[in-house]
Amino acid sequence: MSPTKPPATTARPVPRSLRTSGIVIAVVLVAIVAIGLTQRARSSSQLRDWTDANALPVVATVQPQALGESDALQLPGRLEAYASAPIYARTSGYLKDWKVDIGAHVKAGQLLAEIETPDVDQQLAQARADFAKAKADADLARSTATRWQAMLGSDAVSKQEVDEKVGDAAAKQAAEAAARANVDRLAATQGFQRIVAPFDGVVTSRSTDVGALISAGGGSGPELFTVADTHKLRVYVQVPQSYIASIRIGQTATMTVPEYPGREFSAKIESTAQAISAASGGTLVQLAVDNTDGDLLPGGYADVSLALPGDAKGASVPASCLIFDGSGMHVALLGADNKVKMTPVDITRDLGKTVEVAGLQSSNRIIDSPPDSLRDGDAVRLADKPAVAPNAAPGKSDANRKA
Repeated sequence: MSPTKPPATTARPVPRSLRTSGIVIAVVLVAIVAIGLTQRARSSSQLRDWTDANALPVVATVQPQALGESDALQLPGRLEAYASAPIYARTSGYLKDWKVDIGAHVKAGQLLAEIETPDVDQQLAQARADFAKAKADADLARSTATRWQAMLGSDAVSKQEVDEKVGDAAAKQAAEAAARANVDRLAATQGFQRIVAPFDGVVTSRSTDVGALISAGGGSGPELFTVADTHKLRVYVQVPQSYIASIRIGQTATMTVPEYPGREFSAKIESTAQAISAASGGTLVQLAVDNTDGDLLPGGYADVSLALPGDAKGASVPASCLIFDGSGMHVALLGADNKVKMTPVDITRDLGKTVEVAGLQSSNRIIDSPPDSLRDGDAVRLADKPAVAPNAAPGKSDANRKA
C-alpha cells in the first residue's frame, strides 16, 4: 500500500491594495530622499555664494567734483606794523621824565622823553674851550705866516723859515677844524637828550622810567620806546612752491581775524621774496591791508584767502583717494561690473584735504580710502549694498539634516 500524499497547498494571492500601498511608500521615500538631496545642494550653493560675496573687499565710492572758474587757497598770516622803530638812547645819563606811555598816538618830532646828561654837558664845555684855544692859535699862526711872507721880498728872512711859518699856520687851522668838529659832535650828542618820535604812529612799548640810568646803546641796549605806524599793516604769508606761479603783484585777497568773526578785510599783494625758503618750502608773500580805523593789531594772526585761477579740465577729489606705489600715483576707479581699474593721475594743486587732478570725469566712481591689497581687475562690493545672505543659515541646514 502506497503512502498517502499530503494535500497540496495553494498560495494566496496578494491583495492589490497592499501592493499599491507598497509602491506608493517606495515612491514617497525616493521623493523625500531626492528633495533632501536637492535642498542640501541648494543650501551648499547658497552658502558658497554668500561666503564668496562676503570675501570681496567692501569699499565706498566718491565722485570727482568739477572745478569752477576759481578756487581759494587758505593760508595762515602774520600781521605787522607797516613801519616800526625801536627807539634807543644815543647819549648817556639819567631819564629826567617821559611824556607818553603805551597806546599814545604821536606825531613825527613829538617829544617822548628827556635825558639829563651832566657828563656830556661838561665834555661839551671843555670842547668849546679847546676850540677857542685852537682858534686863537690858528689866528696867530696865520698872521705870523703873513708877516714872514711879506719879509721874504726884502731878504730879511730865508725861504725855509717862511715855509715853516706857513706850515705851522696850516697845522693850527687843521687843529681848529678838529676842535670845531668835536664841539659839533658833542653838541649833537647833547641834542639826543630829547627823544622824539621818528614818524606819526602809536607807542607800542615803553621800557624805561624816571631816574633810570641810560647808556648810549646804539642798538645793543634795551630800547626805551617802540613807535609803530599802524594806519596800514603788512600781512606776511608763506605760499607753497606749487602755487607761486599763480601769485600776481596787485592781486586782491581777503582775510579774517579771530577777534572779528564773520568780518572780512581786503588786502593787496605788494611783493614776494622771489626765493623759496628751505625751512618752509614756500615763498614769503607780503600783502598790505588798510587799518585807518585801528581795528587790526600788529603782531596778530590772520587767516588769508588767496583767490587762484582754477583748471576747468581737472576735478577735485579727496586726498584719501590717492594711491602711492612704485609705479606712481593712482586712483582706483570702479567700473560698471564692480571691478577695479587703476588709473594714473597728476596732481595740479594740493589743497590739503582735497586735491585737484587732471584726467578724471565727474561721472567716474572713485574708491575712497582703498585697501592696500587692492589690485587692478579685483572685484569689490559697495558698502551701501550688503551681500545677500543665503535662505538657510548653516546652523539651520544642519538642524534640518539631523531632523
